[in-house]
Amino acid sequence: MEMRYSRVSGWGKYAPENVLTNFDLEKIVDTNDAWITKMTGIKERRVISEGETASSMAVEATNKALEVAGLTPADLDLIIIASSSPDYLVPAVSSTVQYKLGADCPAMTVVSGCTGFVYGMVTAHQFIATGAYDNILVVGVEVISKFVNWEDRNTCVLFGDGAGAVVMSPSNTSTGVMSFDMGSDGAKGHHLMAPGIGSAGIIDQAMLERKEQYLQMNGREVFKFATRVLPKSTLQTLENAEMTLDDIDLLIPHQANARIIDLAVRRLGIDEEKVFVNLHKYGNTAAASIPLALIEAVEEGRVKEGDKLCLVSFGSGLTWASAVLQWGQPLDNSEEIAQEDLIWDLNSIRTRMALTSTKMRVKARTVLEEASYKASAMMLPLYTFTGRKPPRKLEKKEDTKK
Repeated sequence: MEMRYSRVSGWGKYAPENVLTNFDLEKIVDTNDAWITKMTGIKERRVISEGETASSMAVEATNKALEVAGLTPADLDLIIIASSSPDYLVPAVSSTVQYKLGADCPAMTVVSGCTGFVYGMVTAHQFIATGAYDNILVVGVEVISKFVNWEDRNTCVLFGDGAGAVVMSPSNTSTGVMSFDMGSDGAKGHHLMAPGIGSAGIIDQAMLERKEQYLQMNGREVFKFATRVLPKSTLQTLENAEMTLDDIDLLIPHQANARIIDLAVRRLGIDEEKVFVNLHKYGNTAAASIPLALIEAVEEGRVKEGDKLCLVSFGSGLTWASAVLQWGQPLDNSEEIAQEDLIWDLNSIRTRMALTSTKMRVKARTVLEEASYKASAMMLPLYTFTGRKPPRKLEKKEDTKK
């Protein structure tokens, strides 16, 4: 059987027209533009208007992606929607999107927070590589504004709404998803959660008064997790692809907080010119973050045919996910030069040595910067956190380990 690869054949994005700036937030909650900009890097975010939903935004982004790919909904073999803010708890938002598109194919939802889109791309790649499906739609879409407490300055300044979609199709050349790294640390899940929504709780007046239907975040712990896992996962997926940072043309990190991105980039030692950031325009759009950044990078000419991209994200769970993506066709595909096994082995050894050296430097930077983090109150990512305590079971489990 001929080797099958995946490729991004179409892409499209959608952002609500309603723009909420930092100055608008000054009128809603006790904060100001200078503080938000300094501590997060965000200047504005998009918020849905009346009548807009996660499914409607997903359809808007999908129609653009299908047009670029030259396909129709009837050509889709599978739909994967990454979202933690669906139209309803039931039915799944993926089925709603499938219906609205008029597609005749299976549909499923990936709920892993901000990492959902990368999880979805990796899943689509597997289906294509095995020959099970040809054209797969992957959408990252979020309506976080519906789940944010607009009286909580810890969270409301961070998030926005939006959608990004790609169509992944088969290719007979080495392109598309080249490697990936994914993981989860559920013991830390309570640091980012909406505790009142789900079968573990009771939806009653008391829950509403506690405002547990809204997203709650321990900013300090999420910051520490993110700045550790982003460099680590980036290097792991590069190792899986037998590549180094020098081989990457563009790094597209999850757009959560400018200081998280800056610290992760500093620890990696990668040139800032090779990092794409559009956080200032959209805020943290969770599962829509990576596709919005990817598609905007393409539209701005930051991504060219043959470029190798690294997508890396962290999210609720707490989860992480990264992938190396070959955009379009390899530039030297038609001029492949046969190499002796010995030369290939030497190149592989050099790559592993370079990665080992980079990992050591990242670890050293992490130790030094975390010491500085503990010593400086200015490193706090948000205001003082006064939110939810860890569940008792998790506390007991951690005590027994000690």
